[in-house]
Amino acid sequence: MTAEPAPKGFDYGASLYSAAWPLLSHPINGFQMGLAGTWILPQNSHYGQPLVPHGTLARDTMKDRRPNYWTVFQTIEGGLGFWASNKFFSKTAKFRMNGTPDGYNHEISTPGWEFSGKALPGRLMGLAQLSNRILIPPDGVTLSKQTLSELFGYAWMALPLVPAQNHPVKTGDQCWTSFFNTENFRGPVAFYLPINWTRMSEHYPPAVGRGLDARPGYAASGAIEVNTVPQFASTDNGGARFTRIPSLHFPVNNVNQTVLLNDLTVYSKGALWDQVLAWRHGGKVPSGTFLKDGSWVLKVKANPIQLKVDGKKAVGIHNWVQTSNIGPHTFGLVWQDQAISAWKGPWRKGTFPHFFKVGQNQAVAMTSQQIPFSSGLASTHFPLPNMNKSDLPSNGGFGVWKHPGRAAGPFKVTLSGHSVVTYYWYLFINQPSMQHSGLSPSELQKLQKLVDQIQIHWTQDKQYMAPPSRGTLAGIDPALLVKPPNGLEVGYVPIAIQQVPAK
Repeated sequence: MTAEPAPKGFDYGASLYSAAWPLLSHPINGFQMGLAGTWILPQNSHYGQPLVPHGTLARDTMKDRRPNYWTVFQTIEGGLGFWASNKFFSKTAKFRMNGTPDGYNHEISTPGWEFSGKALPGRLMGLAQLSNRILIPPDGVTLSKQTLSELFGYAWMALPLVPAQNHPVKTGDQCWTSFFNTENFRGPVAFYLPINWTRMSEHYPPAVGRGLDARPGYAASGAIEVNTVPQFASTDNGGARFTRIPSLHFPVNNVNQTVLLNDLTVYSKGALWDQVLAWRHGGKVPSGTFLKDGSWVLKVKANPIQLKVDGKKAVGIHNWVQTSNIGPHTFGLVWQDQAISAWKGPWRKGTFPHFFKVGQNQAVAMTSQQIPFSSGLASTHFPLPNMNKSDLPSNGGFGVWKHPGRAAGPFKVTLSGHSVVTYYWYLFINQPSMQHSGLSPSELQKLQKLVDQIQIHWTQDKQYMAPPSRGTLAGIDPALLVKPPNGLEVGYVPIAIQQVPAK
């Protein structure tokens, strides 16, 4: 979908509600699809030079984004999804706070871990845990087992939590901060350190001053991103080529609709930035609520489904399903009767076409009855992923993980995705990602005091984002909702150091 242009100045935050559900009947090896989400980009659309140097994935492989590569320079994206790098599988989507600071050479997903599932070295971590009430696992935030079409609300707000810097290069003061709005947790969760967005520019001057640390954040679209969907391919006795992809299931209401994304909202500095800046300079503590005068709910426009199957344009999908505007602020799907079957409770199940006949220029969606028996596709089964991998810390848990030190732990929780997360409590400024913040000792102490006050006043029982205009909220896996140990109630954060399979 695309969104209407926002009023000038409404580029200091974005929020949305995304529906979560079990997309697959069982985990599949190598499968990766996001659920509906958006991208926040530093606004550089008219910049005259390439923003990424040779040696970055974006510059070397994404030639269609020339000449300035602004759409693949830096992003905050992520959201709900199913990823090939997952090591632990839940039926329902997980949430990741994904962002890339350097043309997709690195993708920071959670405090300490990359999107690929690898632990990051301390210098590249970039994402600081802020909340003392929710644990962020390396493999992503799991939701309640019962989730079926409920909405996961989240926002990214640029906040001036730290001052601008000039060393080692000019770095702005924008701390992009994630907020969740769910059935059992509301409030700020983590934020990107401004220096995260300027490390590449230390050695590439054209990028100085162009990153998310300093530039307005542009968000004007939404999509389900199809990355990797495995397929079986075969020919029948007549030589025609057919393919099969996994069955993808969507919750459908009583008027044949699936809500995907709701209430994409953008924010000006008047929503929260101005209040935080005044607070940092000695003013009163703000409520944390995103003020209505600084909020703008975007009208959206559904665009047709665009997919390739076996390298060919997929056609005929409209006989199953089409994208739709479900009201001015809601993006979704409308299903044909042939694609709908019974499911759970009041919900029915819409099943995306999963058989295609592949011709020279296009792949035509077909029903299972239209696929020749001689193709053998009807009896195929997609393999399960390896479920015996683990997420382990960089440097064997030493380095920034142990110095300057932990305050309490280890503690363990078992998640709904059949994994065990081990975590420790750290003083906020002692957590691993803060060891390369670029802040002076006095600036760190000021930030620590600000975080203390955020944890005291911006509690999880308050409302920050406006509630959704339709639907009900999803819940986070209760195992992730933690309580600080005695004596560490304020100023400390839980940091996961590993995630392993449950025995």
